[in-house]
Amino acid sequence: MNVGWFKAVFTPFLLLYFLNATGQRYADQYRLQASKTPEPIVLDGKLEEPIWQSSASATDFLQSFPEDSVPAIAQTKIMISFNDQFLYIGGICYEKTDKPDVITSLRRDFTWSRNENISVYIDPFNDYTNGFTFGLTPLGVQREGLVTNGADVRTDWDNKWFSAVQKYEDRWEFEMAIPFKTLRYDDSNDQWNIVFLRNNLKLNERTGWTIVPQGFSSSAFAFAGRLTFDAPLPKAGANFVFIPFVASNVNKDFEEGEPAQRELDTGFDAKIGVTSALNLDLTVNPDFSQVEVDRQVTNLSRFEIFFPERRQFFLENQDLFGEGGFGSTRPFFSRRIGIAEDTAGNAIQVPIVYGARLSGKLGQKWRVGFLNMQTRQEDGATLTGIDEIKNTYKLLSQNYTVGVLQRQVFDRSNIGIVAVNRQAMNFDDSDTTLSTTEYNRVIGMDYNLISPDGRWEGDFYYHQSFDPERRDDAFSGGAFLRYNTTRLEIGGISSIVGDGYNAEVGFIQRKNIFRFTNFAEYRIYPESKMINNHGPTGRWNYFTDLNFDRTDFGYTLGYQFQFNNTAELWMGVSETFEKLLDDFEPLDDYILAENTSYTWRSFGAEFNTDRRKLLSFFGELEVGGFYNGTIMNFATGINYRYQPYLNLTLDAEYNRLDLPGEFGQADFWLISPRMDLTFTDTLFLTTFVQYNEQADNVNVNARFQWRYKPVSDLFVVYTDNYLPNSFEAKSRALVFKITYWLNI
Repeated sequence: MNVGWFKAVFTPFLLLYFLNATGQRYADQYRLQASKTPEPIVLDGKLEEPIWQSSASATDFLQSFPEDSVPAIAQTKIMISFNDQFLYIGGICYEKTDKPDVITSLRRDFTWSRNENISVYIDPFNDYTNGFTFGLTPLGVQREGLVTNGADVRTDWDNKWFSAVQKYEDRWEFEMAIPFKTLRYDDSNDQWNIVFLRNNLKLNERTGWTIVPQGFSSSAFAFAGRLTFDAPLPKAGANFVFIPFVASNVNKDFEEGEPAQRELDTGFDAKIGVTSALNLDLTVNPDFSQVEVDRQVTNLSRFEIFFPERRQFFLENQDLFGEGGFGSTRPFFSRRIGIAEDTAGNAIQVPIVYGARLSGKLGQKWRVGFLNMQTRQEDGATLTGIDEIKNTYKLLSQNYTVGVLQRQVFDRSNIGIVAVNRQAMNFDDSDTTLSTTEYNRVIGMDYNLISPDGRWEGDFYYHQSFDPERRDDAFSGGAFLRYNTTRLEIGGISSIVGDGYNAEVGFIQRKNIFRFTNFAEYRIYPESKMINNHGPTGRWNYFTDLNFDRTDFGYTLGYQFQFNNTAELWMGVSETFEKLLDDFEPLDDYILAENTSYTWRSFGAEFNTDRRKLLSFFGELEVGGFYNGTIMNFATGINYRYQPYLNLTLDAEYNRLDLPGEFGQADFWLISPRMDLTFTDTLFLTTFVQYNEQADNVNVNARFQWRYKPVSDLFVVYTDNYLPNSFEAKSRALVFKITYWLNI
């Protein structure tokens, strides 16, 4: 492939950046001073300490939904103080109605949009890109997370902090105490960017301290105010956290007819503060048995389905390690580590011996990430993501290394390099039973663009793969640019993946493609008590192979409504063209031949009701063509909550395929009832059942969790798999696991 084509894709996007990436940050007018307190604050939710009476406060909150830039109906007041151990945040959330709070459960890390809450977003490095968030509901349920890409929040980050809430008839008051050891910050910096955000579902208003236009994320640091400290921040001291665990499990494979297996495992995680902004995470013999099972899907496509990572060790700073490239061209996908397939194609766990991850800030402009993990040898296993070696069964011990170095450029953008390496240990080139090659490597560069005003967002990358077999076209590259205002969102994606590109530790959905995608949405804001905004949407896709022969084409035209009560409706039509580059088997024994082409049209609709109600539901419908036949797809979900203790959910999906020929008719049901019971804010029980007709399986997963101390848990997990018709057991497992968070 001529690199000139790659330059041709990049150049117009880069020109657009330099022409449009400038902006003026207007939130500097919002300033709040944090006063150092001479005495400890008693954390009881009562703002009675003298420091709260004398501190400056953030007031006069403004709506960002359903309108923007107008005063909040229910106002909020927030003060900040600190000492040598804690950052203290106190505040008052005034009420203007006697309606009950909307709180879905008592589970930690609640869903922000579906719960009454007050949240604080902190950017200690003033890069307007990365930071932390801490939130509370009126019942005192906590939520913490990492802020990435200027506005995105990842709540899979867990750490220790303290809070208290007091409820009154006309208000609720709160206090937070966040240890400085919990935060990553530069102790020489006496000013931080900060966002205060309240979700008041009773009044259906979202409010904040600064002006946030409609159409933009309310948590975006682009609209942050400035927090200043009236005394030097404490120097970061030694910070070491040790998290040991003990796990015991019994499991039985009924299909193989083997006796039950009993295991006892121990291991630990550790967190070491190398500096106040750089953290080293260690894990030895990690156990992920308490992780919730994947949500099953009906896959009628030609490509691998992406399942998100759920294992805790891989989640912190995942934006640094796992967001290179685009969603379908990731050079690193952490689920390739420790998860493999057996000879029947079933997912199995490969034991991880150890893992180490160094990540964080080097000064204000630099971010660094280094990950190294070692897995054990496993016979009868093949790594996912590898399609070159067939009918082999011996998986050697593997070492995985990922390195990322990122530099902030211009105002909020960054440029970085990434290197990924998989290395088979004790590799013997003469052993033909090995299920991997000796090594696989990827190196590349990414440029992430975020304009100061948040209107422009972009991503540009180029990656190259290396392995023992020298390949032509072993590269992947792409460019993405999006422009967003209150009324208009428009953007485009172009990417190329060479036929020889081999990122075995990544997620590469397709090779030998040249892709062009455009999308647009226009929002109209009427003067209406019912409709918040409405407008047309459109998307256009065009794919070719590297010889520029068309392989895919499609467009979708629709119209969307967003209602003031949080309900949504979308309807649209689409046309699809596909040329099959390989044989495709949409149903068992029904094969669509390579090099055949198909064109079809379809109609779709999506709707969800007011999520604030105790009973809510959503629905999706698609009817129309499917290759040389037709399809009807219907999905729905019904949720009932007895708040804040019980959530009952029933998700169901039905697919009916009608293709010509003897084997062309099929009906697939996927039914997933779920019960989430939160006895208290430390005691939880989740039961999840999944009936998958396509996979011919019924899965039952029940997980009990007791958080007996902050960030310390006891888990009991029961998993069963059955044949749907006879309910004959296929496999069964019972796990006990206990962890303890120890600050040293």
